[in-house]
Amino acid sequence: MSEPLVIVGNGMAAARLVEELSKTALGRYAIAVIGEEPRLAYNRVLLSSVLAGEVGSHEIELKAASWWRERGVTLKYGTRVTEIDVGRRELKIENDESIAFSKLVLATGSLPIRLNVPGVELAGVHTFRDSRDADILLALAAQKKRVVVVGGGLLGLEAAYGLARAGAPVTLVHLMDRLMERQLDPPAAALLKSLVERKGIEVLLNANTARIDGDGKVEAVELADGRRIAAEAVIFAAGIRPNIALAKEGGLAVNRGIVVDDQMQSSAPDIFALGECAEHRGTCYGLVEPAHEQARVLARHLAGATASYQGSVVATNLKVSGVSVFSAGDYIGADGSEAIVLKDFRRGIYKKLVIAEGRLTGAVLIGDTQDALWYRDLIRAREPIAPIRTEMMFGRARPKAA
Repeated sequence: MSEPLVIVGNGMAAARLVEELSKTALGRYAIAVIGEEPRLAYNRVLLSSVLAGEVGSHEIELKAASWWRERGVTLKYGTRVTEIDVGRRELKIENDESIAFSKLVLATGSLPIRLNVPGVELAGVHTFRDSRDADILLALAAQKKRVVVVGGGLLGLEAAYGLARAGAPVTLVHLMDRLMERQLDPPAAALLKSLVERKGIEVLLNANTARIDGDGKVEAVELADGRRIAAEAVIFAAGIRPNIALAKEGGLAVNRGIVVDDQMQSSAPDIFALGECAEHRGTCYGLVEPAHEQARVLARHLAGATASYQGSVVATNLKVSGVSVFSAGDYIGADGSEAIVLKDFRRGIYKKLVIAEGRLTGAVLIGDTQDALWYRDLIRAREPIAPIRTEMMFGRARPKAA
């Protein structure tokens, strides 16, 4: 008889885990996936493309309903789990139903951060995190509402781009001195800012949001330096925090995320966590690829094989506001490192490769990212790059056309 395995969360991490389990442990578990969002798992990275009208909402689903059925997975979406009873190995969901488990995987993802400023409760203040948020933002854009997006990281840029493409006047305000400061060095961020502004988005840096003004609804955003920006809506996209409430209330060990070991197991036997809600060796990863790596390890472990997660080399390889961006490893350059840089700002291209002890340790690419995965693999392999050093800036050698 198959063991009951329950996954809480129906996002990208959960979908990848089921896919990996279907390869390594097909039939071993009776899998149930319980998700709060009222739809099948989808590619969250493409939400800005939905907002921009580049793809339809239905086109970003990761797997069709038939795929889940063929693997014997029971799906409960639009359903919120309210409690984990660790001792009884049981979950309670919002309609008072209980579900027993032999093994439990928490893939509860992250929650958007709302800044604690006056006016945050006004009508017209939103976040950009899931498909429901995207639907609200689409309605705002259709009405040509003037929008202020707070946050110049990946989420903020994606929200601003999608809204601008959909026809809304957009101002993006960012607390720091450069966009995507966690992924880009100053020259790369400056180029990205220029390219974003070419798309009609106003960008304000060193801009600290002090308050949101309005009489019952949003009318303006006031910055700490006194500047006032007229607005009919405010989108908070200033970061995320792991969704750990369920684990914490269930008595599992938590710090910033749900604490897991190298097999992705929490402090309780047979209860695991992966993706954005998990904290491994003090690190919470807010990107898709680490979640996929964790899913592979956990699937192998659940299949009875030896598997160990050692952490991920963080890499960002995306289109940000319509601009190709890649960042991996030590993109700033630690003491003792050196950098090879290629700049062609007129064409919107910037490349920086960081080398230390004869190995590629970091890279930043703007505009031309066709060799991004090759650079990422070189960083991970930690192999000497002396034989290719003089040519590597121009990418992987390709066969000449006949």
